[in-house]
Amino acid sequence: MPDSLFRPRVLLVEGQDDKHVAGHIITQTKLSTGIDIEKDIDVKEGVDSLIASIRSVVDAPNQEVVGILADANDHLDSCWKSITGRLLESNGFRDASLPERPDPAGTIIPEGPRSPRVGIWLMPDNGSPGELEDFVAKMIPDGDPVWPRAETYINEIIRDIPNPPRKFREKKAQRAKVHAWLATRESPRQMGTAIGAGDLDVNDPLCQSFTGWLQRLFAP
Repeated sequence: MPDSLFRPRVLLVEGQDDKHVAGHIITQTKLSTGIDIEKDIDVKEGVDSLIASIRSVVDAPNQEVVGILADANDHLDSCWKSITGRLLESNGFRDASLPERPDPAGTIIPEGPRSPRVGIWLMPDNGSPGELEDFVAKMIPDGDPVWPRAETYINEIIRDIPNPPRKFREKKAQRAKVHAWLATRESPRQMGTAIGAGDLDVNDPLCQSFTGWLQRLFAP
């Protein structure tokens, strides 16, 4: 049986990058969430695996809080329906009335007689298609002199090199731009490590909205 079923408070994420970004934000902002980053953030290695796990985690005995962090990707509405549909299959939410749309401030569904408190955040902002890198791009400090050049570099690759042999699709341009920018740091870093190093700004309004959601969801 997965370890997450024995955690009364758990944040389900798609992959290691999501764990590292969330973990470093929690550490850098000194959030009093009570989350043990190593034990309570459960990496599912893909959105399909994450969605498949929701019912068993929500229905686990003595479950208190379940956070769900997923990329909206190209279709925010279908991602939302997949997650809430899985919730409705669980014992605690079987007859519940769930929100029809994500809350821009981060969705929180209060605990019920047979269900834990559940939070849902769809990257980047609960209202737009996109993914983790779109969220992280907002944390690049205003006026950073390298970011416009990283954008130009990737735009020129898209313009001049077809796919294939270009290895990324045009819709993934933002991901490529963020990683091009990360490659210019003093020590090229992963996104989460760049947060810990102070290269990314946790005071950005979108990041602050995300931290507010985590705090409301997990605070004792």
